[in-house]
Amino acid sequence: MKLQGSYVALITPFNEDGSVNFKKLEELIEFQISGGTDGIVVLGTTGESSTMSHEEDEDVVRCALSAISGRCALIAGSGSNSTETAIMKSVAYDRLGVDGLLLITPYYNKANQTGMVRHFTSVADRVDAPVIVYNVPGRTGCALSVKSVEALSRHPGIIGIKEASGDMSYMMNIAHLASDDFAIVSGNDDITLPIMAAGGTGVISVLANICPGATYKMTHAFLEGDLATARRLQLEYLELIHALFIEVNPIPVKEAMNLMGMNVGPLRMPLCEMEAEHRQTLTRVLDKYGLLKKN
Repeated sequence: MKLQGSYVALITPFNEDGSVNFKKLEELIEFQISGGTDGIVVLGTTGESSTMSHEEDEDVVRCALSAISGRCALIAGSGSNSTETAIMKSVAYDRLGVDGLLLITPYYNKANQTGMVRHFTSVADRVDAPVIVYNVPGRTGCALSVKSVEALSRHPGIIGIKEASGDMSYMMNIAHLASDDFAIVSGNDDITLPIMAAGGTGVISVLANICPGATYKMTHAFLEGDLATARRLQLEYLELIHALFIEVNPIPVKEAMNLMGMNVGPLRMPLCEMEAEHRQTLTRVLDKYGLLKKN
């Protein structure tokens, strides 16, 4: 799998009773494919996988594979702070036929760097699907060092990193030290263009949930050498991106999708509805971009 362009960090739609809404999931996948999305990432942070059972996770992967039917790549989040659990989930999704696996750093345990490298390589050694490591210290309380990323980039089964630290100096250092065939994709919509300018190949995007076409155009404009268009789109959508992170992800993006009439349902506790002031801001911004559903 060539990890480049626009990948959506897809939300998981729920019914009002809290169950997974598989019909809506299929609709969202069609929306993404029609918008040109290069790949779909399920069971990530945005997908609320931390509140879902292993059985629900596998059902989401099966549904997504069936709905995509080979039309774009499917990456499944299979990470855990337990290496054995990460192996179990990764092997299961690999057998189902996913195109890639996204593994978060082992949160809460906060292993040392040797332990984190062993964690990722232990999974990669057990699967055929390519592995993408996910560095997001603001969520996990731990971060991969530059040297750890360099070591992981040498593993033949680990093809890239979703870099979501927001630290451009760190990004520059991993771009300098990692192997040439190791992909770096942005995990922060607001700095996708700077990351690509420093050697990144694309984004795993929250914004793409509501604007798949714009996210695709921005990343591919850069890949095709049209920096002016890429820059224009990054700046044009910056206010909307900020609104989508006015509270912890995925609260705002699911609220935005509901305000747009996409009917993706509620969040799972402990996530809950937005504060009234933040909802007003999000509504105003959606209206400014012409995305608000008109009654």
